[in-house]
Amino acid sequence: MKGFIDDANYFIGLLDEGTNLGNVIDNYVYEHSLTGKNAFFVGDLGKIVKKHSQWQNVVAQIKPFYTVKCNSTPAVLEILAALGTGFACSSKTEMALVQELGVSPENIIYISPCKQVSQIKYAAKVGVNIMTCDSEVELKKIARNHPNAKVLLHIATEDNIGGEEGNMKFGTTLKNCRHVLECAKELDVQIIGVKFHISSACKESQVYVHALSDARCVFDMAGEFGFTMNMLDIGGGFTGTEFQLEEVNHVISPLLDVYFPEGSGIKIISEPGSYYVSSAFTLAVNIIAKKVVENDKFSSGEKTGSDEPAFVYYMNDGVYGSFASKLSEDLNTIPEVHKKYKEDEPLFTSSLWGPSCDELDQIVENCLLPELNVGDWLIFDNMGADSFHEPSAFNDFQRPAIYYMMSFNDWYEMQDAGITSDTMMKNFFFVPSCIQLSQEDSFSTEA
Repeated sequence: MKGFIDDANYFIGLLDEGTNLGNVIDNYVYEHSLTGKNAFFVGDLGKIVKKHSQWQNVVAQIKPFYTVKCNSTPAVLEILAALGTGFACSSKTEMALVQELGVSPENIIYISPCKQVSQIKYAAKVGVNIMTCDSEVELKKIARNHPNAKVLLHIATEDNIGGEEGNMKFGTTLKNCRHVLECAKELDVQIIGVKFHISSACKESQVYVHALSDARCVFDMAGEFGFTMNMLDIGGGFTGTEFQLEEVNHVISPLLDVYFPEGSGIKIISEPGSYYVSSAFTLAVNIIAKKVVENDKFSSGEKTGSDEPAFVYYMNDGVYGSFASKLSEDLNTIPEVHKKYKEDEPLFTSSLWGPSCDELDQIVENCLLPELNVGDWLIFDNMGADSFHEPSAFNDFQRPAIYYMMSFNDWYEMQDAGITSDTMMKNFFFVPSCIQLSQEDSFSTEA
């Protein structure tokens, strides 16, 4: 069941009734405690199947193009290809990964806002024609290097509410769209649609109202230049909860009916990333060092009025590894102590750090935990997004192993959907539920 990012020969544990994710984590904690205590992931691929079913039930009119950079592990890409999603790729490497799975070029879009000429040429060579663009400079590169390109004009949105300004970096303003369309006409670049992106950090779904209205304006403007527009990309920004998906659908569905009705021939797509994979992966890390500090000197020197000690723990994974996204955003998971402890056991102010001893390598600034020891394990859920990039060589960091699993119920659900092992996964390994997991009686899931 162990696999790595670049290892296509992974295994998937099919779990019988009575065996669950917690059992699998217990087993691998025990195994890794005996063999080096390295960090590891467990990926529940059944959760990806459930997310896709949820998407189909709520927003079936929108085709998902999974954002590959979010999590490009082979099992994730293969299961999404089997489920029939498209793929949004940011690089030549990502395009190649997806095409190796037999995904047709029509189901791939090239979404990098700043494209290298060599990668535009690669897209042209392999037939990936649909790409996004937001400026005259990018248009000129596309015109010179990809004669068959079909461009989605990326427009800026107003979702920098609450201090989120990242999306203003890319996307042309509505005011500048006419100039970009004029350039496209002069360069003979085919504009076929519009893209916008609203960040998941934006809590106001009404932003979609303005974005869709702007998109309709650009469609009409492009029509004046003679462009045939047939695609709208509403970007990513889906958190993964059914509530948020339904809330967004409640806002956009009537607007799509008005601006881009079903009979108009306009295909609606989106770029979900963390929506599919965040909840599917759990990370287990080991405590490798511990410091006791005075509570009144903890957390930027703020006094707490307590005489109890506080603890600083160092883990064998950090921002130069699986927690890389922590450098740019808040951690979307709460650490869970793996070992059993009493309900009335005292909790202490604690902070969690990666192994680098770098001041940026802080994972959790302040939390309450029972006193831990070197060698204890912490579990982080919702770690499936932006955790699988190539690790830094700093501190000789070892890339965590990945163990894939799926319950029989989820496997049967995929069978009911018409997906068989012949069309997707490489290997399955059956984990019987009759074996109980403990330190005295553990099972091995290695084939």
